[in-house]
Formats: sequence, C-alpha cells, structure tokens
Amino acid sequence: MFYKYIKFSISISIISWIVGMIINAFLKKTEFYTNYLSNLNFINSKFLNKIIGIFVFKWIVKNTPLKFFNQKLTVKKKIEKSDLISLRNDMTVSEIDHLIGFVFVSIFALVKFIDFNFLFGLMIMLANVPLNLYPSLLQQENKRRIDRLLKKI
Repeated sequence: MFYKYIKFSISISIISWIVGMIINAFLKKTEFYTNYLSNLNFINSKFLNKIIGIFVFKWIVKNTPLKFFNQKLTVKKKIEKSDLISLRNDMTVSEIDHLIGFVFVSIFALVKFIDFNFLFGLMIMLANVPLNLYPSLLQQENKRRIDRLLKKI
C-alpha cells in the first residue's frame, strides 16, 4: 500500500509539469502574467533560502542528471544583456510551470486530507515539494541574481 502511495505521488508530480506547461501557455498571453506572475518573489531573504535548503537543491540540480532537464536555463561564459533578458524570461516560464504544477498536485493532497487519508496526502506533498515547489523557488533565486546583473550592466 505504501509503495502505491509513493508511486502515485511521484507520478502525479511529474504529470503536473505537463499540466503546468499547458496552463502557462494560455496565461502567457494575459496582462496578469506580464504584470504580476513574471515578478513573483515568495522568499527574498538569502538566509531563509539557505535554511529551507534551496542552495542544496541548486547543487543537486547542477551536479546530477537533473541538469539535463531544461538545457535553455544555462549561462555561457560571455553573456550579453539580451541573453540575460531571454534567460530571465525562460526562467519565469519554468517557474510558473512549476508553481501551477504545485497547486495542481496540492489539490490532490487536499482531497486526500479531506478524505482522512492523511498518509496518502502527506506522501503526495512530500513528492510535490521537491518536484515542483523547490524548482520554482530556485528559479526565483536565479531571477533575483539576473536582476542584480542587469542593474550593473
């Protein structure tokens, strides 16, 4: 039974990436996306990011096969302002995809909690956080770094 919960949790979190991409494709065409979603910042503090493990997650993404998932989000040695802006836009798309996926999977977990199936709901959220929330928070951290670079240029 426990194995079934783990398998479902990971599967629904990975499926949520596709759901996030589809919904985000429609959202990109709205003013809401341009004015609000593209500038989201949940955690501004570097200290808080360190406490929740964003930098550990960043190391994992950079030093494991996860680095091959989104090849567009890499920086070359010599980069121009237009490249930074394009990279920031790509990061925004990825961030919003993962946020939508996080909300999508959280609905499944909420339904399980309402049905008093707490273990299943917890397993869903334990898969959802590293597969959707942390990538989104990492993109926000990277966008802040790009914004600092853009101010210097």
